[in-house]
Amino acid sequence: MSKTAKKAAAADRRTRIEAMRRAEKARERRSRILTVTLSTLIVAGLVGWGAYATDNADEKEGQQATAAQKPLRGEKIWDAKKLTRHHVQGKVDYPVNPPVGGDHNPVWMTCNGSVYTRPTPNENAVHSLEHGAVWVTYNTKATDADIKTLADRVSKTPYTLMSPDKSQSGTVMLTAWAHQLSVDRASDPRVEQFLTKYVQGPQTPEPGAACTNGLSAS
Repeated sequence: MSKTAKKAAAADRRTRIEAMRRAEKARERRSRILTVTLSTLIVAGLVGWGAYATDNADEKEGQQATAAQKPLRGEKIWDAKKLTRHHVQGKVDYPVNPPVGGDHNPVWMTCNGSVYTRPTPNENAVHSLEHGAVWVTYNTKATDADIKTLADRVSKTPYTLMSPDKSQSGTVMLTAWAHQLSVDRASDPRVEQFLTKYVQGPQTPEPGAACTNGLSAS
């Protein structure tokens, strides 16, 4: 091959190599652009999803908080400011039965998941309500099965007590300070809702006060 041909071949080879290098650089540049674009889209998507999830969670929390503030169906509420809280001796003439608050005995009824088979003194039980307890009572219309179901639930729940009350109007009644609910059976979902809402709930005049070492009855 002549020198001229060799020079031409070498020049052609260099031209092809440069073209290949330019093509490779172009591919690398497109790849980087694509990677950056995809990364940006992914980050934007995650940020958007995070914002949506946060807003959704906030909305659910807001709905739950609003629901928690609403009275349960059939729940009766008294003005807590009108319920006096003096310690007194002897009987108190309460306007409702079971009482939802008012003056009471200096000794509270033990309410550490306490199930009593005999009526408890109203004056001691009201003191338990002041400490944030929920008082579950039932009359002769309650079935043995309902009584057992309620007793099992109460015995597992601190700041609750349970006792019979033949004179009450409702079959089963749940009482917290200034709040009361009457139901016909233990399976009513409002029983659990009332306990969840009012055991040491926001209505409690003396939150954290003892429910142990009070008056006990068999």
